[in-house]
Amino acid sequence: MGEVKDAPSPTPSQRKAVDSPPAYDDSNLESGVLAATEGGTFREAADAVVGAIPKGTIDPVYEAKARVLNHAIQEIGMGWYQWQLFIVVGFGWANDNLWPIVTSLIFTPIKNEFSPSRPPLLSLAQNIGLLAGAMFWGFGCDVFGRKWAFNLTLGITAVFGLISAGSPSFAAIGIFAALWSFGVGGNLPVDSAVFLEFLPGSHQYLLTILSIYWAIAQVVATLVAWPLLGSHTCEEKTVCHRSDNMGWRYFVIVMGSISMVEFFVRFGFFTVFESPKYHMGKGNDEEAIRIVHEVARRNGKVSSLTLADLQACDPTGSGAQTDAAAALKRKLEKFNLTHVRALFATPKLALSTSLIILIWALIGLGYPLYNAFLPYLQAIRGAEFGDGSTYLTYRNALIVAVLGVPGALIGGALVEVRGFGRKGTLSASTVLTGVFLYASTTAVTSNALLGWNCAFNFFSNIMFAVLYSYTPEVFPTKDRGTGNALSATANRIFGIMAPIVAMFANLETSAPVYTSGALFIAAGLLVIVLPFESQGKSSL
Repeated sequence: MGEVKDAPSPTPSQRKAVDSPPAYDDSNLESGVLAATEGGTFREAADAVVGAIPKGTIDPVYEAKARVLNHAIQEIGMGWYQWQLFIVVGFGWANDNLWPIVTSLIFTPIKNEFSPSRPPLLSLAQNIGLLAGAMFWGFGCDVFGRKWAFNLTLGITAVFGLISAGSPSFAAIGIFAALWSFGVGGNLPVDSAVFLEFLPGSHQYLLTILSIYWAIAQVVATLVAWPLLGSHTCEEKTVCHRSDNMGWRYFVIVMGSISMVEFFVRFGFFTVFESPKYHMGKGNDEEAIRIVHEVARRNGKVSSLTLADLQACDPTGSGAQTDAAAALKRKLEKFNLTHVRALFATPKLALSTSLIILIWALIGLGYPLYNAFLPYLQAIRGAEFGDGSTYLTYRNALIVAVLGVPGALIGGALVEVRGFGRKGTLSASTVLTGVFLYASTTAVTSNALLGWNCAFNFFSNIMFAVLYSYTPEVFPTKDRGTGNALSATANRIFGIMAPIVAMFANLETSAPVYTSGALFIAAGLLVIVLPFESQGKSSL
């Protein structure tokens, strides 16, 4: 039931042509809102839509059809279907942060229990799984659609998270961390594409607001960890027996159960349709029309979109054939570099794609290099200050996590403020994230370190909120999964380097912190050079 499905055919009343089709005034285009007026055509109104990617940057037929579908979604408006989607897509956002936080929080008790020669290998295993997931699900969703990926990513995460509680060795927990991360790695590339492609242009800021789930997940994880890990974890530099260190096992059971509940809600109580633009990009215009009408029906509206509106965008009739032989041929042709080449089709698009990938890569190394070992760093530094108990370590982690929630909300507001936009907000928050990392090295008390870490988490949540929304907005829908996958893959490849650096750079020194801060500042400065600003514009 929760699988992504094709919508049923529209009713006769929905197919009925409108004698006097509505036209639209472009006076409100900057906010993405189209106001109905007299005269004009559906196609003309669609052509007036301001896209995040300027006209002429991508294939003209695809671009024209995408603008028609954008207009159709805007005509339907934000309704019940999109708000339900906001909830279930949020589960993916939550899990994307929840499980890396889990690995971070259980790092110290696992190190104490199993005494591995290289503890950061746990984070390395996680990042290898995240990389594999980003590549498989991200690239795959442009090939086989979002159908299976949308649900399976959550299911895989939940199952292996629960199984990991029985790990008898360090190698076993490393394997399970890689397997649950394979599911986690596909959440954002797939879920951001699904959500964005049903959003009216006037509500694309909600993609930024989705990061509230990301921040809340961190709060939930640390809130559960505080009593479980704080009371059932061996202290540093003591003989650690399994019976005295059960907290991390209880913890992953609770986290796995949360993910399993989210999976059942998404799979059993909500049916999400395949994206109209995905079908259109594959040459299935009729399916795209059916889905638009079904979304309108669920929102209590009637769409005036007809098949003729899309066909008018391709007067040469060069759309994909629909016979069985051609369908089989297209299936075989999908496994090439077409989607990748499309992201570098013009100099401006190539610059945008390259910079986004580089920014994701720099953040991919900078963030886990510090955040993945944050509880451990707090415990070590706290011991230096005379208050490094396990209880205080997890209490402080909770305080840091709480500061991420307003960060996500403020990020969602700033992206709509003229003068800030996506680029300004992303650049400033990324640079400030690095600045506060440098500031944390000046702490001479545990409370001072806590304060700097709170500032770091506040601005890093703004950064991720904007980064996760801006990235899919500036990729064309037919190649969005691939674009998301390239970005996520670069992020995960550099993420793999973080535990390797940690193994050879002493975590008890400030060297990893300095490196992480420099990477954030460099990424923030690169944002300024990005050629596209998507504020107030519909994604294509």
